[in-house]
Amino acid sequence: MASALRNLVRERDCIANLLIVAVQASREIVIDAPPEVILEALADVGSVPSWSSVHKRAEVIDSYPDGRPHHVKVTVRIVGIVDTEVLEYHWGPDWLVWDADKTLQQHAQHVEYTLQRETEDTTRVRFEITLEPSAPIPEFLVNRARKKVLYAATEGLRQRVMAAIGSDRSIPQ
Repeated sequence: MASALRNLVRERDCIANLLIVAVQASREIVIDAPPEVILEALADVGSVPSWSSVHKRAEVIDSYPDGRPHHVKVTVRIVGIVDTEVLEYHWGPDWLVWDADKTLQQHAQHVEYTLQRETEDTTRVRFEITLEPSAPIPEFLVNRARKKVLYAATEGLRQRVMAAIGSDRSIPQ
């Protein structure tokens, strides 16, 4: 009887460590660039795989009249899970939002970048993601994925922006 009870407790603990609910994560950083430069970097979808370790491919399907991406197809790989997503982008003067169509790996995904100018050449960037997986995922994988996504979305973006600013400054005027 005691052995059966211990097995029930172990099973309950294993089930408790699988997450089937929406996963949310956010991070704020300050980038030494104006919001326009950061939005330009986010609009350069083709370069995303060069600064985001989770993106393997990214291509613009169609664009808004101003040239900014509207629908984007990306292939991501994170903690061994590969998924191809179609994202619908929406742009504001100081924000970017995208939502993903349902895929095999997720029911839904919502991402927001919110930019707040702090000084003439400094911007606070807030990245938020909500993802609803299509199947239970072990908690330790969720935590690993969360760290990787947050790093790529913020520090990767910072490196991309700073590289763009550096190359602009090296061009003779």
